[in-house]
Order: sequence, then structure tokens, then C-alpha cells
Amino acid sequence: MNHKSANFLSLFASSSTLICCALPALFVAIGAGASFASLITVFPFIVVLSQYKIYITFFALVMILIAGYANYKTYHLPCPVDPEVGRICMKTRQNLRYIYYFSVVLFMFSTTLTYLIPKLL
Repeated sequence: MNHKSANFLSLFASSSTLICCALPALFVAIGAGASFASLITVFPFIVVLSQYKIYITFFALVMILIAGYANYKTYHLPCPVDPEVGRICMKTRQNLRYIYYFSVVLFMFSTTLTYLIPKLL
């Protein structure tokens, strides 16, 4: 698996934890249970996803770890010598790093809302 696909899969996986797990917790925490109930009528798959939240969270964590490893391994690889291609290579590498960091933040936010905040309340 190359580092581009690993980064996008980690973004997808961390987004799925947000949808299945953190979104319901956020709606309930802010007192918008009725809004969440109407959201479920429009998107009924959220209930099915929330039944598998532990597996989805674990999958997201594994994908983030794989993407982090791929980013670490490719960070110091040389880019092509051609100035234009080398610039594109460095820019792509930087963009993929931002996608990875966004995935990590999204995962931490959704995991906190799903598992830690309900225990504190």
C-alpha cells in the first residue's frame, strides 16, 4: 500500500468514526436529541454503524497507524531531480502530511466524544 492510499484510507476511517460514534454523542451532549432522531430518519444507516463502533474505531486506529508509518518511511525519500517534478513531489508530500494530521485530529476528537465524554457525564 503506498502512502497516498494509506493517508486517504485513514481519513475515510477517521471520518467514519465521526459519523458513527461522535455525531450521536455530540447531539445528545448539546441537548439536540430530537434533531438527532430526525437525522436518523433521513440516514438510518447511522444506527447500524453505531452498533459496530468498536470495530470501526479499531479499524480507524489501524489505518492511522499504517498511514503514519508510510508517512514516516517516505518523508526522507528523494524526489526527482527535475525541478518542476521535484517541486510537485514535495508539495504532494506536504499535502499528504496535512491529510494525515487532519485524520489524526478527527480520530482523536471522535474517540474523545465517543468514549471519554460519556464516562465523565
